[in-house]
Amino acid sequence: MPKILPRHFDSLAQEAYLNLWRTYDRLRAFEDGLFQQFNLTAQQYNVLRILRARHPEAIPTLGLSARLVTHAPDTTRMIDRLADRSLVDRERPANDRRTVLIRLTKAGLRLLEQIDEPLRECHQRQLGHLTEAKLRKLVELTRLARKPHEDAESHWR
Repeated sequence: MPKILPRHFDSLAQEAYLNLWRTYDRLRAFEDGLFQQFNLTAQQYNVLRILRARHPEAIPTLGLSARLVTHAPDTTRMIDRLADRSLVDRERPANDRRTVLIRLTKAGLRLLEQIDEPLRECHQRQLGHLTEAKLRKLVELTRLARKPHEDAESHWR
């Protein structure tokens, strides 16, 4: 049996960061498996989730990008893929051809409805072992850690 080496970190901040990173990796594996069943990435699901919150309204591409959980360097290509599957529609307002509005389609809404229950079960497998009080504390601590690095207008602050 291989010997487990003691953990060494350069600082408490590094240990905390690497623990966040490892936690993300372990929890993300559950979602990756789920989203693969629906031929989606986590990022594509996030786009659909944001659009559902505003449904039936459309959202400008830039507004959508600002709400994503993780930075997406190529939002246009991601939206192209969702549009190719008829999950979202794009439109350009006649009065501002530079703006692209994105809207969730009925097919996109149906797909999200199919994902809802399996995703609730996934979240339960990920974090269901924590009490509500611990989950609230975890949310509070991650928000505090992230706050100085968020844009002042970010809804994630």
